[in-house]
Amino acid sequence: MAAESKFAIHAAAREGRLAAVESLLNADPRLARLKDEDGRLPIHWAASSNQTEIATLLIQQKDFDPDAQDDMGWTPLMISASVKDGDKIIDLLLSKGADTALHFLASKNNLDVARKLLEQKPPASTRVRDKRGQYPIHRAAAVGSVPMVKLLLENRSPLDATDSAGYTALHHAVAEGRGDTAVALLKAGAATDKKDADGCLALDLAPDSDVRKFIEREAERDGIAI
Repeated sequence: MAAESKFAIHAAAREGRLAAVESLLNADPRLARLKDEDGRLPIHWAASSNQTEIATLLIQQKDFDPDAQDDMGWTPLMISASVKDGDKIIDLLLSKGADTALHFLASKNNLDVARKLLEQKPPASTRVRDKRGQYPIHRAAAVGSVPMVKLLLENRSPLDATDSAGYTALHHAVAEGRGDTAVALLKAGAATDKKDADGCLALDLAPDSDVRKFIEREAERDGIAI
């Protein structure tokens, strides 16, 4: 009973009781940042139950974190992306700067959940930019996930798009020393003549000569001119 009382706002958010959520927040605004036994905030439960009005109220609270993870690593946006007709809450979260679900998953190399989102109807889009102008493939390239890069490309991800710094996915892979990922991008047809905002080609960003030589050697082996 004590636990139920402690997490009353979570239950109210889950059950769509807007007046109860409002009353609890008026009494103690800090409840919006209270995690329950599953590591979930009230916004996670509002997202899981597709409670748009409650989500709207919660995101207006002080210090709202659109990318807060529960104990399973799920953000509110990831939850909304897996819920039928969750578009309104997704838009709300994106307006607060949330990473899209695929951006987040690409950063964490979470292939299993990424596949689920791409297989759902309608599928998650690989063609949405974040606040840095990046697509999910930029994140996947930066962390060096060849399987994630391939999955995104199989699902209509742009290959040579540039972010706000002028980086393509290839720039990110090379800059982070992800030689295998850079080679995979080259095999997929990545352009090698694109320059970033500072006028640098992707290969110019190699952190050391070993990375550059590896990429050049593997590209030559596959007959790719760089």
